[in-house]
Amino acid sequence: MTSAVSASPGSGSESSGSDPSGSAPLETAPAPSVGTESVGASDDAALLDALQHQVAVFARRAEQTRLGGVGQVRNSMDRAAYLLLNRLDLEGPMGVKALAAGMGIDSSTVTRQVAPLVDTGLVKRTSHPEDGRAVVLELSARGLSRLDEVRSSRRELMSQVTDGWTEDERDSFCTLLTRFNTALSARQAGPASAEPVSHRAPVDEPDGTEPPPAS
Repeated sequence: MTSAVSASPGSGSESSGSDPSGSAPLETAPAPSVGTESVGASDDAALLDALQHQVAVFARRAEQTRLGGVGQVRNSMDRAAYLLLNRLDLEGPMGVKALAAGMGIDSSTVTRQVAPLVDTGLVKRTSHPEDGRAVVLELSARGLSRLDEVRSSRRELMSQVTDGWTEDERDSFCTLLTRFNTALSARQAGPASAEPVSHRAPVDEPDGTEPPPAS
């Protein structure tokens, strides 16, 4: 399979290639110095250096483009809002504590992030179906419509960025990226939280410090 996250070591920090948007050069990891280490250890270190470098480049590219999709809805929903709406859509109405636990963030962060979503009508507060005294958060009809719009836009961006990839390459990349995200999440939360997940399962980001979404 064609490597989805690869780097060709060179003398500089950038190559003459272009990123998928065509607006900036692709960056490659600096060539590692080879000393008295064995060839196997050297190769492993070089691969890990290339990996960490490409992850850093990916993080910057993702922040620059926000992976917000294409068309009129590009960059119109921040990461925190998208992850919250997506979680509510996939798992249904739930309380703040359950939502926070599922996303790997604290309840105060969820409360802060949900507030503008409620104010703009994307999320509504309703009574728990089994306990009328408890309040749960639920995706509104407007929220679902907005989420579908953003998903469609982002899906098109993924299609464009991976144009020319085979279905197997896309599937493998999705599997490995999900596995990578899961490992990072487990490392942050502690060994007890490390659980294998399907590459189709959503992996939420733990920080969630984005500003309110644009309406």
